[in-house]
Amino acid sequence: MATMVMNRVLRHESILGVLLVAALFVLAAQSPHFWTADNLLNQGRLMAEVGLIALPMTFVIVTGGIDLSVGSIFGLSAILLGVFWQNTGMPLPVAMIAAVLVGAIAGLGNGLIITRFKVPPLIATLATLALYRGLAEGISQARSVRGYPEWFFVLGQGEVLGVPTQLWLLVVCFVIAAFILGMTTFGRTTYAIGSNEVAARFSGLKVDRAKLLIYGASGLISGLAAVIFVSRVSTTRSDMGTGYELDVITAVVLGGTSIFGGRGTIIGTALGLILMQALKNGLALSGVKGDGTIVVIGAVLIAAILVGNLLSRDDN
Repeated sequence: MATMVMNRVLRHESILGVLLVAALFVLAAQSPHFWTADNLLNQGRLMAEVGLIALPMTFVIVTGGIDLSVGSIFGLSAILLGVFWQNTGMPLPVAMIAAVLVGAIAGLGNGLIITRFKVPPLIATLATLALYRGLAEGISQARSVRGYPEWFFVLGQGEVLGVPTQLWLLVVCFVIAAFILGMTTFGRTTYAIGSNEVAARFSGLKVDRAKLLIYGASGLISGLAAVIFVSRVSTTRSDMGTGYELDVITAVVLGGTSIFGGRGTIIGTALGLILMQALKNGLALSGVKGDGTIVVIGAVLIAAILVGNLLSRDDN
C-alpha cells in the first residue's frame, strides 16, 4: 500500500508540477516584470496556438505515433484563409470555416497514409510536412494578405472578462480533451493502441478508425490555431507555423507522454506547455539570449525524460 501511494506521489506530473512552481519563483526573482498580470496574460495569449495543437498531439503520441506536419498544416490553413477571403470573394466567416476544414482534410490525409498504406507515422508526416509547406508557398507566391476587418481581431486580440479570448478557448479545449482521454472509451482505446496495437486489434478495437479520427483532429485543430494566429498578428503569410511541430512535441513529451506510446495525460501536457512558455519568457526578461533559452529548455526536457524512464522502471 505504501508503495502504491509513493508511486502516485512520484508520478511524472507531480514532479513536473513541483518543478514548475520552483521555476516560477526563480524566474520571478530574476525580473520584477515576470509576476505581473499583464505579462502572465500575454504569455497565455502567446502560447494558445501551440497549446491547442498540443492537445491532439498528446493523443497522437499516446498511440505511439507522431505528427511532424502540424506546422505545415498551420501555414497552409493560414494562407488559404487569406486566399479564400481576398481572392475568391468568400465571406470571411465562411473562409475561416473552410481554412479549418482544409486542416482537417490534411490531417485525414495523414491518417489514410498511415492506416491504409501502413506507412510509419514518422515517414508519412515527414513527407506531408514538405508537401503541405510546398503547397502553402506555391499558393501564396511570397505574398501576404492584410486588411482584415476589425471584428476578426476579437478572436486573437480581444478579451473576455479581462482574459484573452484564445486563452478561454484553450482552457475549454483542455477540459474537453482531458475528459475524452481520461474518462471515455475512445480514450481507453487510444491508450490500448499505444500499449500494444496488435493486442488492441485482436480485442476488437477499431484501431484504424481511432487513428483516422486522431490525425484528423490534429489537422483540424492546427487549422483552428492558424485562424487564431492570423487574427492575432493581423496578416497572413505562408511561412506561419514553421517549427511549431518541435514546440508542440516538446511540450507533450515534457509533460510525460511517452514517445513509445501507451502513457500520457492532458494535465501533463498542460504543465509541460506552461513550463516551456515560462522558461522562454522568464529567461528573456532576465536578459538571456534566444540560444541560451533553447539550451535550458533542452536540458529540462532531457531531465524530464530521464526521470520518466526511471519512474517507469520502478513501476515495472
